[in-house]
This record gives sequence, C-alpha cells and structure tokens, in this order.
Amino acid sequence: MRTMGLDYGERRIGVAISDAFGWTAQGSEVIDRKIVKDEFARIAELVKLHEVDNLLVGLPKNMNGTIGPSGENCIAFAEQLKQKLGLPVQLWDERLTTVAAERTLLEADVSRNKRKQVIDKMAAAILLQSYLDSRAK
Repeated sequence: MRTMGLDYGERRIGVAISDAFGWTAQGSEVIDRKIVKDEFARIAELVKLHEVDNLLVGLPKNMNGTIGPSGENCIAFAEQLKQKLGLPVQLWDERLTTVAAERTLLEADVSRNKRKQVIDKMAAAILLQSYLDSRAK
C-alpha cells in the first residue's frame, strides 16, 4: 500500500510517494502546471507506476486554523482527484511545510535556482512524512 502526497499550488504540484510499508516518504517530482497540460493525467500515470492506493493533498490553513482561498482551491482539487482517479483522497494540514523545506535547503547551501526546482517536491515529502508518522503512533 503506497500513499502519494501532493503539495498543490497555483503554478506547481509537488509529488511524494511512500515506500511499500508506509514508513518513509520520498520526493518524486514537481508537476509544472504551465508545462503539463493535464495534471490529472500525469498524477494518474504516477499512481499506476508506483501502485498508489491512497492520495493525500496538503491543505494550507491559516495560522489560526481557518481556511482561506488557497485552502478552498486545494479542497476543490482534492474533490476533482477523487472523481477522476476513483481513489480515496485525504486532506492534511500542511502549515509550514514549505517553510521547513526552504529552511532545510538553505541549511544545505542549495542555490536559489536549484531550490526553486525542488522545494515543492520536498514540501510534499515533509507533508507525506508527517502523515505517515501520525499513522504509526
């Protein structure tokens, strides 16, 4: 049983995949929505390739727990995923995952250009790992 974590954004979607045991998350790729014409078709390809049976979409909440416009977009995206792929889709609080990814990349002295290329994938991995860790408890 593999889970796919998605860090959904206006421009890019970060993708992470769990191992078969559901213990660890690995960043997979970044889907650039301006380049990829149908992000749902690409996600479906990845689901099939990695034998994913559960999808997790990051839900960006405000620090006070409310859901703003970005959160509403993620909820709509999750609903579309559920309809198009026919798999269970869960929403998971993603507050500060991008901040954590940025901090990690800065500490590793990754150049600004390379950070742009991997930050969404890394945020998806952090999101998915937090979900997997919560299930292990």
